[in-house]
Amino acid sequence: MHLFINAALVLEDSLIQNGYLLEEDGIIKAFGPMPAPSFDGKVVDCKGFYLSPGFVDIHTHGSGGYDYMDGSVEAFIQAAKAHMKFGATTILPTTLSSTDEHLFQSFKDFKEAKAVSKGMPHLPGLHLEGPYFCHKEKGAMEERHLRVPDPRHYMPILEAGEGLIRRWSFAPELPGAYEMADVLKKEGIYLSAAHTCANYEQMRKAVDHGVELLTHFYSGMSTIIRIGGFRVLGVIESGYLIDDLKLEIIADGLHLPPELLQLIYKCKDADSICATTDSMRAAGLPEGPSILGPLVGGTDVIVEDGIAKMPDKTVFAGSVCTTDRMVRTLMNHVGLSLPKAVKASSLLPARFVGLDSTRGSIAVGKQADLIIFDEDISIQRVFVSGENTHTLTD
Repeated sequence: MHLFINAALVLEDSLIQNGYLLEEDGIIKAFGPMPAPSFDGKVVDCKGFYLSPGFVDIHTHGSGGYDYMDGSVEAFIQAAKAHMKFGATTILPTTLSSTDEHLFQSFKDFKEAKAVSKGMPHLPGLHLEGPYFCHKEKGAMEERHLRVPDPRHYMPILEAGEGLIRRWSFAPELPGAYEMADVLKKEGIYLSAAHTCANYEQMRKAVDHGVELLTHFYSGMSTIIRIGGFRVLGVIESGYLIDDLKLEIIADGLHLPPELLQLIYKCKDADSICATTDSMRAAGLPEGPSILGPLVGGTDVIVEDGIAKMPDKTVFAGSVCTTDRMVRTLMNHVGLSLPKAVKASSLLPARFVGLDSTRGSIAVGKQADLIIFDEDISIQRVFVSGENTHTLTD
């Protein structure tokens, strides 16, 4: 039970410049302008710093030197804790196209890591990125791991996941993808298009089959081409034109340069755009050689200039972004206000995967997932369900 005082409260669309928040049993009970009500429990003096909802990262492969496919529970725990220090209180650990052995091991590790609550962010489910992708738009994915959807392959994955798969990214134009989408949707899995060569008509059909989100918009997806002289729209144009499609953007300021970020926000409603890190294991670490995917059997990459690249430096290989950096990027490169940038990094990603009823904003009855940060979005303290899980001096 905590009473936060002297805080600049970051609400969904506004700020309370000098406010309080009361948390009890991990739930937000009250908030408003100072003065705060009388209280006998622990008082947290925010000293004018911002008190914000914790960030929600629905696409992260790892952090702090660990990947969620490393093959150990310890890697899962350490990657989550490393990411949490930068303000992420809810995480969807993300796999990539791999061997079935690596994928099934990640399921086992996740189940054990999910049972660890102390000092951890929330882990409500997994995000599977692949392996059903278009070869032309594979990006840093290993060609040998790509497949076409086949119930003989994805049904055993569903069974092994035991209801823990919350989101699945795939290329909807592949043979059998619409049929797979129908199966996944019935299981309550949120569907995203990624590493895809689809055209506009195929994306319209994909939306009819439950696809709601475009994974890392602009990265690994088709755009306008000519067929017989006629222009045919791709996934990028579909993202702008189809109102029912939401966009996930890697907000590191590099995958999408500032001008492109500005274009996206100019052409698409802000409430249809969420930020993500798409971080790999090198997030939060010094630059240099690293590995994308499993520690054993993964892909060698180089981290330089604030981003991960393939060794030949022709293709990006994931980001080293952290969630605090997302907010700075949206404020500095797009010009979003602090509340709007926080919303794109908390409430909107939570909403896009069905978690917004319990987290993502400061509201009475929601989980007390809270972070304290300064003007530079430097995270000072992290609270998960009211428990102080990280302090800057840790």
